[in-house]
Amino acid sequence: MKITRFGLASLGLALVLPAAAQSSGKIGVINIQSAIAGTKDGQKAASDLQVRFNPKKTEFEKRQSDIAQLQEQLNRGANTLSEEARTQLTREIDQKTKSLNRDTEDARSELDQEEQKVMNELGGRIMAVIDKYAKDKSYTLVLDISSPQTPVLFASSAIDITKEIIELYDKNAAAGAPAAKPAAVPGPKATPPK
Repeated sequence: MKITRFGLASLGLALVLPAAAQSSGKIGVINIQSAIAGTKDGQKAASDLQVRFNPKKTEFEKRQSDIAQLQEQLNRGANTLSEEARTQLTREIDQKTKSLNRDTEDARSELDQEEQKVMNELGGRIMAVIDKYAKDKSYTLVLDISSPQTPVLFASSAIDITKEIIELYDKNAAAGAPAAKPAAVPGPKATPPK
């Protein structure tokens, strides 16, 4: 599955956990896109999308082949076809090409939307796993390094927790247990009326 531009990059960058109050100062990095794609759920979602969109891909390849055959026919008959026949063939090639381009763009847009939906769903679940993992392991900061906009210029592989998150996610998913929900941020307490 092609991993889409994912909104968790900024969320991962801002994931300063409540453990910040602790003095350990432990920092970790994660490639959130690789983590999502590496989970069993991510791999299944990618496979499902591929199965769903393969018929369209096959159809588009056939249509592209038909256009190529028409183009070849036009090139072979450049000297033998009448002007009217060449014009007709050129129009047909142009129409089929425009139609194919529109349909391909529509299919790409639909695939992108489906991928985004999957990423959002899995992203929410993996964020809960990251939250629990970071708290359990006393991390004060976890940065997402999957986005080129992340200002991380260097990160030691020793602080990369991507593999551990994939394993923990798959372990929780296999156990059938829903991933832990991120802790709610406490808000101001309401004072009872007097």
